[in-house]
Amino acid sequence: MGRAVGRQTSGWASGVALFAGVMMIVIGFFEATVGLVAIIENEFYVLTTDYLFEFDVTTWGWIHLAAGILVGVSGFAVFAGVLWGRVIGIITAVLSGVVNFLYLPYYPVWAVLIIALDVLVIWALCQYDRKAAQGLGVI
Repeated sequence: MGRAVGRQTSGWASGVALFAGVMMIVIGFFEATVGLVAIIENEFYVLTTDYLFEFDVTTWGWIHLAAGILVGVSGFAVFAGVLWGRVIGIITAVLSGVVNFLYLPYYPVWAVLIIALDVLVIWALCQYDRKAAQGLGVI
C-alpha cells in the first residue's frame, strides 16, 4: 500500500483532505439531523409510491441517524492522520453515498448534495498524504 516512488501529493489535495475531515463531521451532523426529523416527525417527508427500496420513514430515520454518527466519528479519525482513519473514512463515505442514493425519492435535492460531498470526501482521502499534511500543520 505504499505510494509510488517520486509521486508528490499537491498542497491542494492535502487541503481538500483537511476539508474532507471537516465535511465528514458536518455531513454526519446533517445526516443525524435528518434521521432525528424522520424519527420525531414521521409526516415531514413526502413519500413516492412504488419505489423498490420503500421503507417506513422512521426506519430511514434510524438508518440516517446511525450513518450520521458513523460518518461524524470517522471525520475525527481522519484528523488522526493514520491509514486506518482514512480507510474508515472512505468506507463510511461510501456507506453514506449508498444510503443517500437509496433515499433519493424521499428528499432528492438533499440526497444528491450529500452524495456529491461524499464523492469529494472519497477523492480527498484517496489523495491524502500524511507527510504533506504535517507540513501544513494539520497533524
